[in-house]
Amino acid sequence: MRWWKIIAGLVFAAAICIGLIQTFRTPLIWRAFDRAVARNVVADATQDLPDGLHVYMCGTGSPMPDNQRAEACIGVLAGNQSFIFDAGSGGIHKLGRMGFPMGHVQGAFLTHLHSDHIDGLGQLLMMAWIGQNGFRAEPLPVYGPEGTEIVVGGFNAAYSLDRGYRIAHHGPDIAKPEGYGGRAVEILLPDEPSASKIVYDQDGVRITAIRVNHHSVSPAFGYRIDYKDRSISLSGDTIYHPGFATASEGVDVMFHEALNSEMVTRMADTLSGSGRDVTAKLLRDAMEDHSSPEDAARAASEAGATELIYYHIVPPLPAKALSQIWLGDAKSVFSGKVTLGEDGMLISLPAGSTKIIRSRKF
Repeated sequence: MRWWKIIAGLVFAAAICIGLIQTFRTPLIWRAFDRAVARNVVADATQDLPDGLHVYMCGTGSPMPDNQRAEACIGVLAGNQSFIFDAGSGGIHKLGRMGFPMGHVQGAFLTHLHSDHIDGLGQLLMMAWIGQNGFRAEPLPVYGPEGTEIVVGGFNAAYSLDRGYRIAHHGPDIAKPEGYGGRAVEILLPDEPSASKIVYDQDGVRITAIRVNHHSVSPAFGYRIDYKDRSISLSGDTIYHPGFATASEGVDVMFHEALNSEMVTRMADTLSGSGRDVTAKLLRDAMEDHSSPEDAARAASEAGATELIYYHIVPPLPAKALSQIWLGDAKSVFSGKVTLGEDGMLISLPAGSTKIIRSRKF
């Protein structure tokens, strides 16, 4: 009989606990929600960052479907100015998750006009207009090669109805009509392999456009960003291009695209064997337009970069075990640190230092 009394007491105590949990569960959930909002929505995610260059890797993938990587997108915070380089699909969402200061965006820079580098531009322009207390009073400058005016004009037209809805809903003090959309700034470089030109130079930030060789797309650019004593370069899409290495001389970090041709060839052969010849040809054509991991390492070595970080990674790498195969002999070509870029990485280069600090935002 004593054991039954103990069991009954335990059941009764459990019932009381369950009741208390149910009673306080909702308030506890709301408290957790409020804390998350304060931490992730209200707080300035950049306030604890040191003065310097900070690179937000928002899109390290390619047009190929990849559940881990968005299409090409890199955000850069230099002091209190921010810039976005390319706007591939999914990249702007990831910038938001990383706490990138969209309200301080000074300009967007396009490396070239392939769809996977521009198809998120409409969302970028919208977020720069009224996202994160931006309240822009003038269109966002969008720098890029010849044809950028057509692209920006197309996105402005495509979002014009949405513009009207938001002005009517939020009012012109928030959705300022004159701040809507983008303003194209086309960059003209000589048709020479080593051509480069400073295209932005304000408040200590200097951005240089560099002609690269994307084979089937011309013109195509890489960029170099200098702020105080720190610098980075990003290749855009290109085959190995000595002019990019020259223009990147002495950078702290080179961000370079790459494609592993053996992997892509195996994929194309498998597709051909399954009757998918068109997709196989698209893959084989892509090999003409991109650098190998070893070629990117060669560019970093010739530039004297401290670190090489890959992005625009082809093909997708669903398992980390594939990373070493993808890199091939790159580490024997470049003696500095080699990193395979991933969405959510934040690379910080504090001014007055040689440190390269890596962290994850998600």
